[in-house]
Amino acid sequence: MGTVALARCGGRPLGAHLFSVWPGAAFAASAFPVRCAPGDNLALHVAVEQAPPGSALVVDVAGEAEYGYVDEILAVAAHTRGIEGIVLDGCVRDIAAIARCAMPVFSSGVSVREAGHHAGGSVGQMITMSAAGPLPLQVRRGDWIAADDDGVVLLPRGQVSSIIGKTVASLSHEQELIDAVHAGQSTLDLLGLDPSQVSGWEGDGEHHSRRGAGARAPRRDGTARGEGHTPLRSCSPPHTSVGERRYGE
Repeated sequence: MGTVALARCGGRPLGAHLFSVWPGAAFAASAFPVRCAPGDNLALHVAVEQAPPGSALVVDVAGEAEYGYVDEILAVAAHTRGIEGIVLDGCVRDIAAIARCAMPVFSSGVSVREAGHHAGGSVGQMITMSAAGPLPLQVRRGDWIAADDDGVVLLPRGQVSSIIGKTVASLSHEQELIDAVHAGQSTLDLLGLDPSQVSGWEGDGEHHSRRGAGARAPRRDGTARGEGHTPLRSCSPPHTSVGERRYGE
C-alpha cells in the first residue's frame, strides 16, 4: 500500500518538500530518530552503527539544510548494515552513487557542500520534522515511516494497526471505483460531486456517464457496477491502541 492511501487514513505526511533521490525508491520500517548538529553528520555515522537492522533513519538537521548530509559512503554503510531507508529534512550529495547502491533516500534537496563530522547531535531520541500542517511533527523511536515516490508518511506507534486496517478497506473501495470508471461510470456520480459549483458546467441536474447507463458492467453479484457505491471519503482519525510496534500487526 502506498503513502497516498496511508495519508488518507490517518498517516501523517512529513511535508511536500521531501522527495526520493532516485525513482522507484520505497520502504516501510520502524523509525530510528537522528538529530544532526548544523552542517555536521557525525550523528548519522553513529546511527548507522547503532540502529537496528530493518529500521529507517529519520534525520533532523537542526534547520541547516544546505549541506550534503548523506553521501555515497554513508549510503553504502547503511545499506550494508541492513538499514531500510533514510529520510532527512536536508540535502544529500552523490545521488548517482546512492541510486547505484539502491539505498532508499528521501531528502529536501541536493547540495555539493560537504557536511563536517566532528560535532554532536543525538540518536534514538525524539526529534521534530517539518510537516504538512500547522505544527512540526514529532518522530519517536518505534513510530513507523513509509516512503515512496509520492512522499513520506509517519504512522505513530500505537496507531499502526488502526491505520493499516482503514487503508486496506479504503484501497478495496477505491478499486471498485476504478473498475466502475473503466466500465464507463462518471467520477461525478461515483464520488458524489456537485458540478453546478463550477462555472461553465453545461449539464443538467443529473450527471450520467458519457456512455450512458447501458455501459455499466455487471458485477459478480449480478448488480450493475457502480450501483450502491458510496462516495470515496477520507477515513476518520484512527483510535490509539497501546503497545504496537510492528507494521500492520
